[in-house]
Amino acid sequence: MRMRGGAIAGVFMLLLPIFFASIFSHASPTILKDLNAPKFRHSRLAKSALQRQTSNEEQSELWTPLAHQGWKPCTESDGASTVPEKSEGYVQVFLDGGLNQQRMGICDAVVVAKILNATLVIPQLEVNPVWQDSSSFMDIFDVDHFINVLKDDVSIVKELPDEFAWSTREYYGTAIRPTRIKTAPVHASANWYLENVSPVLQSYGIAAIAPFSHRLTFDNMPKYLQHLRCKVNFQALAFVPHVRHLGDALINRLRNPPSEGNMVSNNYLREVTDLKPKQGAGKFAVLHLRFDKDMAAHSACDFGGGKAENLALAKYRQVIWGGRVINSQFTDEELRSQGRCPLTPEEVGLLLAALGFDNSTRLYLASHKVFGGERRISALRNLFPLMEDKKSLASSEERALIKGKASLLAAVDYYVGMHSDIFVSASPGNMHNAMVGHRTYNNMKTIRPNMALLGQLFLNKTLTWPEFQESVVEGHKNRQGQIRLRKPKQSLYTYPAPDCMCQA
Repeated sequence: MRMRGGAIAGVFMLLLPIFFASIFSHASPTILKDLNAPKFRHSRLAKSALQRQTSNEEQSELWTPLAHQGWKPCTESDGASTVPEKSEGYVQVFLDGGLNQQRMGICDAVVVAKILNATLVIPQLEVNPVWQDSSSFMDIFDVDHFINVLKDDVSIVKELPDEFAWSTREYYGTAIRPTRIKTAPVHASANWYLENVSPVLQSYGIAAIAPFSHRLTFDNMPKYLQHLRCKVNFQALAFVPHVRHLGDALINRLRNPPSEGNMVSNNYLREVTDLKPKQGAGKFAVLHLRFDKDMAAHSACDFGGGKAENLALAKYRQVIWGGRVINSQFTDEELRSQGRCPLTPEEVGLLLAALGFDNSTRLYLASHKVFGGERRISALRNLFPLMEDKKSLASSEERALIKGKASLLAAVDYYVGMHSDIFVSASPGNMHNAMVGHRTYNNMKTIRPNMALLGQLFLNKTLTWPEFQESVVEGHKNRQGQIRLRKPKQSLYTYPAPDCMCQA
């Protein structure tokens, strides 16, 4: 028995290197494990941050809402705001990407239908290859609210009539079809649609545009069309009731934490949703921590996980992008000094601590899967022990309708983020852009990290905590929701003034 056991052990040891080599050589989008626990890179600053003290004056200034900035929401337009008596046909769009990219595509689709005097079919959302979520428009957004808000602007139908039932994604995926428009350039003009899509509508009564993301310009558009974009984004797109109800429950639990011994129960969703906000209810901040394996790999930065992690990320880059990542040609130091490395949970925690958030802060973590898991998040949790997320605030029964559905999970985070006192986005991206624009529209405090400054500060290993804090505070004075006017080529979904706002 001993000889047999020894033989098995010997074979196992011989095969072990082959097994691990296999893991690295077959890295996939769905499996990438961090083999070594990440090393915290700023332990000296973190130690000082744990001992930090914030005055009542600092806390008051931090949590004080933004003062009025002289702008107000403005989406009503005097021109061309009626639905034409006769529709030119049906417009279909197929939208890829995540929730917030699809959201922007929906807004553009409404405007394209308006340009063409056509009837818009509720946009079809493609299955995201990364998140594998098949949620439809009606699974995420309140379709009746959407149609009703826009009823005086554009004709919208939930589905095609029987005579056009053949027009499906499967139909367009099998052959070249004359009703499919697949040559729409990025940021196409209104005239492009009139010249290239209108003839198809006139000939066939229907036009299907795919791909469609980012296929409408932000510049040189009539004011009434820009206003319509804003109306769709800020008024027509409301989440389905069960997302709003769960979001309201999470918000109430953040503002009114249950007393010890009275934690989440199956009936708590109904009980807490019915509550009216208490006078002086607690404040909370939402942190969108975008630190997934895609972002970590694509950045080509070193995050302290050692050779095993760097090798795994390199293999992942090879599998997903064929190794063609621009950042790969730069050193880690160069990338950080340029602000091109996403902030780790540890670095985000230090940023928040320097800005005055203390260990009594109610912090909601809006995030999908964090690369490195709880081992990386622990550095953030040490600084903010009251940090919560969907799982900690709601029971599995309450989350049943959104479980495993990335778009609905993101919708809940978006909803909670729009009701927080402060929103912080750790890195740029579609969620960041959408939330910054929406909260700017509502004049809400939104902190945008100064990535270049932070990258340089974290490279300086001799900085004391007072020096770090002073630099962070000074570098973020004008990055907390102040109005920034949109420049040419910039998105009005991120910069809603002046297209969606009027000077009061």
